[in-house]
Amino acid sequence: MQTKRILFINFGGLGDEILFLPTIQSVKKEFPNSHITLALEERSKGIISLTDVIDDTLFANIKGKGKYFELLKLLFKIWRGKYNIVISSGSNKFISIFLALTFIREKYGYNTGKLSEILLTKAILLNKNQYAVQMYHDLAQGVTTIKTELPHLSIQKKPIMQNSVLIHPGVSKISVQKGMIKTISAEEWAKVVEELSNKGKNVYLIGGPDDKECIETIVKLVPENKFTNLYGTTKNLKELAELISSAENFLCSDSAPLHVAVALGVKTFVIFGSTDDKKLIPQSDKVIPIKADCDCPLQPCLWERRQTTCETLDCLKISSNQIVETILN
Repeated sequence: MQTKRILFINFGGLGDEILFLPTIQSVKKEFPNSHITLALEERSKGIISLTDVIDDTLFANIKGKGKYFELLKLLFKIWRGKYNIVISSGSNKFISIFLALTFIREKYGYNTGKLSEILLTKAILLNKNQYAVQMYHDLAQGVTTIKTELPHLSIQKKPIMQNSVLIHPGVSKISVQKGMIKTISAEEWAKVVEELSNKGKNVYLIGGPDDKECIETIVKLVPENKFTNLYGTTKNLKELAELISSAENFLCSDSAPLHVAVALGVKTFVIFGSTDDKKLIPQSDKVIPIKADCDCPLQPCLWERRQTTCETLDCLKISSNQIVETILN
């Protein structure tokens, strides 16, 4: 029996790749002997360390002025791959044309109009009003009836640290630079760390290079005997995931580590402001959103109504006391 060569295309951040993973995993279950290739942005290549289902990768950095040249280079790579099936996310009308140019026999993507219905083997209805894992998984409809509810990560889980709260306070620096503020201030995070410690919790602090300034502020404001600083102790995403697996409770912002914790089944508390928790976390008693009591008529606004957050950030006026009480209750 010929091995199917299946190409998945999903551009976005690391969180998007984790949310997309169940789609790949369901198709792999349908075709266990298939060879899986994922086309993605290089900034999200860390996904490779979290799963054994991806055999190969193709990179295309589609942000910026050179995106069309990058897509052309990707097209040449795809032609050499001799794929049987391609499954692509994205709602841009250009995508169905791009998929047609791959000359892959079976092509699956979202329905973006009449052209997609003509060019694709199956144009799938895009339903954004659901958990993103389910939204992506709809793309597998034409290929399999198998349903993978959450990402499965191929890591070695660590023993649970009893009575622990592991805190990852940051978000990607790219989002901050673009004006997408999605978490509380470093000063408020410092209050959370100290108050949790005062309530008898064993508090651990982690983060990556993007979190350096936030971590430094917390370290400066909170006595060192109140928490254990694990910043810099994880060398890569896989080690970070292994550390998260050891937490009894995980507290974070809307960022990639959130999706890692959800995939691992860790009790997770997550700060939500301008983004929509109903689309970014599953309905589960293991994942608890923490939100401000905000009267803003636009909330959630980010990506829904605007590309950057507003200056007042009423949706992020979440007190340390509210966060601590939510975790303790």
